Amino acid sequence: MKRLASMGTLLAVLCLGSPARADQLLTSADAASLGFSAAGLARIAPWYQARFDAFSPSEGLVPGAVVAIAKGGQLAYLQAIGFQDRAKTVPMKVNSIFWIASMTKPVTSVAAMILVDDGKLELDAPVARYLPEIGKMPVVTFDPATVQAGLALQKRPMTVRDLLRHTSGVIAPEMDFAFPERGLSDPTTESAIRAIHMVYGWRVVYRREKTLADFVSSLAELPLVHQPGEVHEYGWSSDVLARVVEVASGQPLDQFMQDRIFAPLHMVDTGFFVPKDKLDRLVDSPMPERPPIWDVTTPARLSSGAGGLVSTAPDYLRFCQMLLNGGELDGVRVLTAQAVKQMTTNALPADVRIFGGDEVGARAGTTFGLGFGIRTSPIASWIPGAPGSFGWGGHWGTYFWVDPAEQLIGVEMIQATPGSKARGALAPSGINHLTYGALAVAAPSADAPPVVPATLSAETLADYVGTYDFGGTVSSRDRQGIADGKNGWLGIARFVAMEPDGLKINRPDPGSPASKAGVATGDLVTELDGVPLKGLALADVLSRLRGPANTTVKIKIVRRGQDGASDLTLVRAARRANTVQLQVRVVQDRLVAEAVGVWPILAFEKGKAVPLVAASNDAFSAADDGHTRIAFVRDPVGKVSGLILDPGPWELKAAMIAAGPK
Repeated sequence: MKRLASMGTLLAVLCLGSPARADQLLTSADAASLGFSAAGLARIAPWYQARFDAFSPSEGLVPGAVVAIAKGGQLAYLQAIGFQDRAKTVPMKVNSIFWIASMTKPVTSVAAMILVDDGKLELDAPVARYLPEIGKMPVVTFDPATVQAGLALQKRPMTVRDLLRHTSGVIAPEMDFAFPERGLSDPTTESAIRAIHMVYGWRVVYRREKTLADFVSSLAELPLVHQPGEVHEYGWSSDVLARVVEVASGQPLDQFMQDRIFAPLHMVDTGFFVPKDKLDRLVDSPMPERPPIWDVTTPARLSSGAGGLVSTAPDYLRFCQMLLNGGELDGVRVLTAQAVKQMTTNALPADVRIFGGDEVGARAGTTFGLGFGIRTSPIASWIPGAPGSFGWGGHWGTYFWVDPAEQLIGVEMIQATPGSKARGALAPSGINHLTYGALAVAAPSADAPPVVPATLSAETLADYVGTYDFGGTVSSRDRQGIADGKNGWLGIARFVAMEPDGLKINRPDPGSPASKAGVATGDLVTELDGVPLKGLALADVLSRLRGPANTTVKIKIVRRGQDGASDLTLVRAARRANTVQLQVRVVQDRLVAEAVGVWPILAFEKGKAVPLVAASNDAFSAADDGHTRIAFVRDPVGKVSGLILDPGPWELKAAMIAAGPK
């Protein structure tokens, strides 16, 4: 691994591009003063480097990254890791330039909300007021009885709000057919859906030598795939919105963004192409050649509001800090606080169906605002972060989130081919877990009496030996999937969709209680414990699936191609994510603890046995800089059943899942 630059050097590079002005956004601060563990932050770069070492560039990964973390308006972490070229000859820089793809969408959304603030755009105005041709688009209809497709008029006009929240009915050629939620189960109808998406790809003019106006004109010749306002489907809505911005502002999108966003925020390296004098900082494509439409090395006529921007970690950090500040940065107001609140609040009514992908919806613990995904449920979400956190990612792996509760921002810049194993190994959950796992707990009060070591017998120490499971929780700020025995697992909640008559099972988890009981792909669950699911919202159904481990749930399923319904009984299993676990053992008559799950927790990590000092029976402290306290928990018969790290407001609980040898 190459030697990492010092924070001072990184801060100096951060200010490149605006030498006449000191950067007012972020000032370096000691990690501890921002509530971070320096040792925890130090785990980030090696985590990325290990993945760069595990995959070759031929596997679709540029072997480098830039990670930026800010808290309370101050820089906690900014690091360039690895290389910006596939040949590993050019070291990554903190101001290396990345194609950020769909991280363009939040910027386009901000551009639209600026015009709302200006009074030039109305959220609930018909899009046809600005783009008349859009108002004439019919809507595809499906008759499940005859499996025939037809066309209908729009029940209500598509609005600007619909574009911002992706409920416009406009789709895109690319979609994930693994998660159908349209309420259609007939294979012929699903084939028709696929065909319509393909037609969008064939017929819509979406090329770099064309303009947004050309794009909208060609799009208007096709039908919408959903009635406006009824279904959230991620797609080309942001490009239609980009054209609305052009018409309402009277400026090309790139010029409007430069004048109203990039220049005021001093985002000096953000735009729709990379100038010649900056090409030496452009990170390679993870593929041998860039797709022509995303060739950002030269200007294009198409300024894609959905995916056209390039940027740097420091630039995008400034954009995020403006949002976290309620629309203002360094005394310059870009948006009103009201606009930011609207953008970062759930914008999807309960009756809106979610179609495609797995980033938005009750099963993912998220919803959508006006341009951002918003985290709603720690239990269902696969990434940590306080409810209300918002963010989004890009096609090649760039990613950001903003956590208002913690006043925290994270930006990850990578370039990896979607669908590759390398991309999967660098999923956003990594930087989220590592960041929240680096948050420190409050130090013991100076008035607290010092710990007086106690001597415990070998028999007593043996009681504590075992493996303890924290679920997915790495931080007391987010008790994600906490392992307390209350969250049983059936294995059918992740890949499901609501249909008119019940819950469609797309793929039961292998080895789960559901699959062992005979639940199969394509099954429709019509009842849970005697309660019909017809008409219920997905969130309500998912809550009914949850329950304590070792309890039963009775379901009624209807299987495609079979007459009648079948009754099944499932037993919830203890949820074992194997993500955050601590192993306690005795070494040379001393108790030690080591993380053995996927993620470290506090001072504990893989390969590092931390000695525990007994203060009394069941009470220990770790020999670490954080003075982590451990309280072992016993069940009613006196058997050790779990432990608590740092008992009190910041405590973390774990259940013993396997006792050690006595």
